[in-house]
Amino acid sequence: MCGIVGLLNKKSTERATLGERVVPMLVCMGDRGPDSAGLAVFGPSTSGDARRLSLYSPDLDYPWCALHSNLPTELAGELSAQKNHAILTTTGASSAVQSWLDEHHPEIELLSVGRSMDLYKDTGHPRDIVERYEIDRMSGSHCVGHTRMATESAVTPVHSHPFTAGEDFCLVHNGSLSNPYDLRRMLEKRGIKFQTDNDTEAACRFLQWRTEEGDTIEEALEVAFRELDGFYTLLIGTADKIVLVRDAFACKPAVVAETDDYVAIGSEFRTLAHLPQIHDANLFEPAPEEIYSWSV
Repeated sequence: MCGIVGLLNKKSTERATLGERVVPMLVCMGDRGPDSAGLAVFGPSTSGDARRLSLYSPDLDYPWCALHSNLPTELAGELSAQKNHAILTTTGASSAVQSWLDEHHPEIELLSVGRSMDLYKDTGHPRDIVERYEIDRMSGSHCVGHTRMATESAVTPVHSHPFTAGEDFCLVHNGSLSNPYDLRRMLEKRGIKFQTDNDTEAACRFLQWRTEEGDTIEEALEVAFRELDGFYTLLIGTADKIVLVRDAFACKPAVVAETDDYVAIGSEFRTLAHLPQIHDANLFEPAPEEIYSWSV
């Protein structure tokens, strides 16, 4: 099952509405995915060498201040926390932060790294997750979200979508792949490490690997049409765009609404029905194996 949502604001004046518009989309798709949910939010880029690191704890009352005070000076930067989620903005290397966490706080998961992306994901019904992280108050240029009904692999925060790889890159997936372990073995031989046994992570890391090899995301997806075996609707978020594709059979649902102000994507129309000017929007069902890309 599962549900995907995406929203891109074309105008900077609309960015303050991102959270309040996407919350009903995620909650509505809770009918398709009640196990867990996640959202990647893209906002203004950090300056200089600074990166934003999204951190997760299983403890809703985690003492983030204590963790921050123990960080080495070169990694500490600034930290903001909301329940069991925190964002560390630092000029230190993300690999050094990961190593320090592994040694001193192995209970903390590093969910994402980037200049403009913050990632929130957890287990439970989407309505509880959006309330916990106050997603309705968030602003940004675009976001990519997912609600999960697990059909393979465990129900945990790290198995939840969006999956990330590299910086400012995430992917959500409705469907199932039949060859994720073939992809995984090929990528592991190239030194790429995996966090989970989820099939979506294989697709995410495959596409990121292709872009690191020099492909644009659109070129990487052309390769993926040949290499990914199975059923999928994929929605990808990068620092400056969202990209949507469906497999050759297009059996997993998706609908797009586009106006002068926004592009909205959902697994079903009802998740878009609350949006302003929705009845005047250009509404369409994406075609199979066609790449749809919208830039900020």
